[in-house]
Amino acid sequence: MTRVRARMEELGVDALLLSLGADLPWLTGYQAMPLERLTMLVLPVDHDATLVVPALEAPRVEEGDGLFVLRPWSETEDPVALVSRLVGGRRRLAVSDRTWATFVLELQARLPGGTWSPSSLVTSPLRAVKDGAEVAALRRASAAADRVAAQLVAGEVALVGRTEAEVSADLGRRLVAEGHQKVNFAIVGSGPNSASPHHEPGRRRIGPAEAVVCDFGGTLDGYCSDITRTAFTGEPPPQFRDLYGVLQAAQAAAVEAAQVGTPCEDVDGVARRVIEQGGYGPHFIHRTGHGIGLEEHEDPYLVAGNCEPLCAGHAFSVEPGIYLSNRWGARIEDIVLAGDEGPEPLNCVSHDLAIVETAASSS
Repeated sequence: MTRVRARMEELGVDALLLSLGADLPWLTGYQAMPLERLTMLVLPVDHDATLVVPALEAPRVEEGDGLFVLRPWSETEDPVALVSRLVGGRRRLAVSDRTWATFVLELQARLPGGTWSPSSLVTSPLRAVKDGAEVAALRRASAAADRVAAQLVAGEVALVGRTEAEVSADLGRRLVAEGHQKVNFAIVGSGPNSASPHHEPGRRRIGPAEAVVCDFGGTLDGYCSDITRTAFTGEPPPQFRDLYGVLQAAQAAAVEAAQVGTPCEDVDGVARRVIEQGGYGPHFIHRTGHGIGLEEHEDPYLVAGNCEPLCAGHAFSVEPGIYLSNRWGARIEDIVLAGDEGPEPLNCVSHDLAIVETAASSS
């Protein structure tokens, strides 16, 4: 909390109000359930922190190291009034980005004259730089996801003849088998659906001679994994091999560019230039990467307009993609750690196009 209070003083924030989202568990170790009942940590810059929780949730809270005072509220109490009293006369307030709008509006009505900002202005730069324990957790999560991706590229995950939804469920089961406590997503886009970056796996049955984009990740010991590999069911035509070759070069160049001190937008620019020079510029339709940690997507974002320089301890995806609408698409994604000795990919599975000739065993 010392670093958080220092950041609050720097920004002129009188009190930090943390509810839903990753800021609360990052700071206290407590993960609030997304209930209609208010949970909120009130952290004044000049006073002890208080965690306001529904009484029925209080047994889940571990009061460790005196970080905060626990204040359960009963069903007949008004938690917004309680939080307002704890805020007192402080009026420069930062509130969790993901707090229910109902509570924000009620707090604004109870605290007239307050100025409001998102808590991420305080917490995101601090959370973005991972410490040793966080890096170790990200390594474990990435290694577990790597083991599933290795099964995919080796043809051990059945593709041909199965629906996208079946393959998605299979990838999820494998993530859990490799140690993840939770599956966050398992995108499987086949054939023309491979050109939809966030395709929802459905009943489409995967056939021969198709691109299949598999993007999956979960949570292991509180930290997230995220990896994408592309397979082709049969011999790829020259046009797809050309597309994939450009993509592979762009992803490798962007990883190499992710040096400490390099602005985030420059890493995005490197990937984009390679794809533009390869003739596929209009078909790269999203940013090059996003930070990762307690959340699948967090700071820093590798996108044009983000001039923030990479710091040692930043962890982020590098995932350019090329998508030809209604035809096919491809994406390669690794999690990368920025370090003083250069960028370190935490995913090591081959980036070569995985060619799966026939249906494989799903065992």
